[in-house]
Amino acid sequence: MSGELSFFELGVANTEQGRKFYSALFGWEFESGPGGSGYSITTPNVPGGIHGGDEGAGPYVFFRVPDLDAAVEHVLALGGTIDAVDLGEDPESAAKFGRFKLCHDDQGSAFGLHEPPSGS
Repeated sequence: MSGELSFFELGVANTEQGRKFYSALFGWEFESGPGGSGYSITTPNVPGGIHGGDEGAGPYVFFRVPDLDAAVEHVLALGGTIDAVDLGEDPESAAKFGRFKLCHDDQGSAFGLHEPPSGS
């Protein structure tokens, strides 16, 4: 369903420290992420990820869309912006995790779009 919460990403300074903290707190399971940087997170409901080098960051929330390219164009048409950040668009990562874009609405509030992998 378009617009449902689809994925979350935690930005932390140190991924190992973050993995240990959230694993102990919630019992989440972690698997090495694309390229060996960060981890994917298995939770009881919404899948997630954790990446390092982002000290003091808040959680990033991503909303499901069926067509990322069309959704990006719609954000721009509504006066929003798209961040020029590489979120792992390589074919292997996209096949496993889907495609992502960081965005800002027309007032500057951050959010993300997520097109899940085919068959999800």
